[in-house]
Amino acid sequence: MTIRQDDRTLEEMKTHNWLVTATDRFMSGWGDAKGGASKCAWACKREDVDTVYNWVSNRSEMKYVNVTNNKWHPRAAHVHIYVVHEGHPALNN
Repeated sequence: MTIRQDDRTLEEMKTHNWLVTATDRFMSGWGDAKGGASKCAWACKREDVDTVYNWVSNRSEMKYVNVTNNKWHPRAAHVHIYVVHEGHPALNN
């Protein structure tokens, strides 16, 4: 069974519908992801996709970084979708 947490509101699911996805090497295999992978995504607006993608790609614990338009059904023990608002570290490069 997958534990899934999506931090977006219903409105943000319409406005922040681009997902930069990754597998978290550090969190996989323990905690809520015990025995499996920990997958995460950063939901953002289309105009922020490239910036967020670069930010995630440069994080050493992230692998298999991809972009999708709100269609993401990973096989993982734990899935967490974060929201990239103005002021988020990904946008402050």
